[in-house]
Amino acid sequence: MRRNDPLLTLPKAIKKATGQTRSTATCHRWRLKGINGVCLETCKVGGRRLTTVAAVHRFIEMTTAVADGNRSPKPRTSRQQEAAIRQAELALKRAGGNQQSEGQRGRKPPRGKPDK
Repeated sequence: MRRNDPLLTLPKAIKKATGQTRSTATCHRWRLKGINGVCLETCKVGGRRLTTVAAVHRFIEMTTAVADGNRSPKPRTSRQQEAAIRQAELALKRAGGNQQSEGQRGRKPPRGKPDK
């Protein structure tokens, strides 16, 4: 969640975002179980669960995309991202690609035998 968005209780944020009221149980079900694997973003402040109107809008957009079959990939951790980059670079090297990726530009070549 963005730092400058005002935090609201779950029912108030949903009401403000959609114009419709939802029961507290439904709000917490969206937070805990979600819909088709998409959960509502929340934070805990002083023992209360809060969210933002923007988080509700993102939740609605993602659940709609999943329902329409446009499942977006889950965010990767930095470790997973680095592993994917290494795999892609290796596959490119095997395919005969000679260009360096943006992440490699400006790096010193590895020590050892020079390529011929």
